[in-house]
Amino acid sequence: MYKNFFKRIIDFTIVFIALLIIWPILLLITIWLHFANKGAGAFFTQERPGKDGKIFKVIKFKTMTDERDENGKLLPDAQRLTKVGRFVRSTSIDELPQLINVLKGDMALIGPRPLLVQYLPLYSKEQARRHEVRPGITGWAQCNGRNAISWQKKFELDVWYVDNCTLLTDIKIIWITIMKVIKRADISQEGQATMKAFNGNN
Repeated sequence: MYKNFFKRIIDFTIVFIALLIIWPILLLITIWLHFANKGAGAFFTQERPGKDGKIFKVIKFKTMTDERDENGKLLPDAQRLTKVGRFVRSTSIDELPQLINVLKGDMALIGPRPLLVQYLPLYSKEQARRHEVRPGITGWAQCNGRNAISWQKKFELDVWYVDNCTLLTDIKIIWITIMKVIKRADISQEGQATMKAFNGNN
């Protein structure tokens, strides 16, 4: 009952109230990033698979410039990530615009993170079960390593959440997430600015 009904009502109520309170902060961050990103804009949208694999556009604060090399190819993430962007990402502020996705019903506050559309055909049948619930701004995998763990472990944790989604589990995830954000833990995978791309094996 909670997973299929009350969870959505609770998410909508919390996010609606939160946006009413923090919109001035979001406006200031938007202006700050606009200049830090050298005209590349403050927001980043990208198609991601949601519940049952339905495609939607996720909204995030943009933490990188659009700088390219002499061949017109985007520079590596580490080179395009600005100092402001690094701060915004390390504090998870870049995730805040996804509150709009939650309000629209594309996402939930808690759930498996929405990944790239190109990963869809790479999942095993078990891994694809992560799409049985709405994707979340934070989730069980984020509480247990975030970008510092392997893809295989991340998917195992995502599927565990699908099978164990309760109000108490969500409260626990919110608490752990807050602690992770304060400590700025597990932001990136070792040797990567963010995390290595999934190829079906890693």
